[in-house]
Amino acid sequence: MTTRITPRYALALLLSASVASALGAQPIADRVSRAGNGSVRMSFATRPELCGRGGNIHRGGDWHGNFGSGERNRDVEWDSVCDYGPGRLVLDKRDGEIVAVRFYVGGRWRANTDGVTDLGAVPAKEAADYLVSLASTLPGRAGRDAIFPATIADSATVWPALIRLARDEEAVFWLGQAAGDAASAGLDSLSQDSSVDREVQKQVVFALSQRPRDEGIPILIRVARTHRDPEVRKQAVFWLGQSNDPRAIALFEELLTKR
Repeated sequence: MTTRITPRYALALLLSASVASALGAQPIADRVSRAGNGSVRMSFATRPELCGRGGNIHRGGDWHGNFGSGERNRDVEWDSVCDYGPGRLVLDKRDGEIVAVRFYVGGRWRANTDGVTDLGAVPAKEAADYLVSLASTLPGRAGRDAIFPATIADSATVWPALIRLARDEEAVFWLGQAAGDAASAGLDSLSQDSSVDREVQKQVVFALSQRPRDEGIPILIRVARTHRDPEVRKQAVFWLGQSNDPRAIALFEELLTKR
């Protein structure tokens, strides 16, 4: 049967499109806030070099990491070994508060929609900004679990926000993994910040060890030579020892001959 496009029907279509457009333009936080208890899910574009299946995220020739466990696959199912996007985010709400964050790359949503509010596809940059806001406000594991998906949203630059969050060891780790030259500069600054406690400083040193050598090695050498905390200096020396870099070997010779 063919639907006849009457002026009234055309107006209804226009109004429906306007409402949908307005909903899409509303901040993600507002849309999540209005959703009831249960699960809120959304999807967004991830960086093109990444693919995933379950909690595993794949970049290039190596598995990037295992984000969570098989239990987290209850929201999504897969047909292929590794899917290139999208990112799929699930927020569990209880008593109006977000209590858990789950994330996947690829696959498709499972058919069960009981207690699920689906926000559909959202802009990747807005998703990253929202996730960073969750990381800074949600307590415990939920806040930590919001960091990683923010780092792989397509065309999103999150390292300045991660620098601000870097008292959280999880933020420091992903900062070192995901950021470029500017992040190394931020890590260098953070390694000299006397207000950051020892354990986070050690995580900063580890993050520096994961950076490209020409970025990380000079900073690690400076930390090994001059950092005020002997435990942090020792950590820097350890990671320099793993690098087999000639500059590290020269430092070791220098330190040993001064004894």
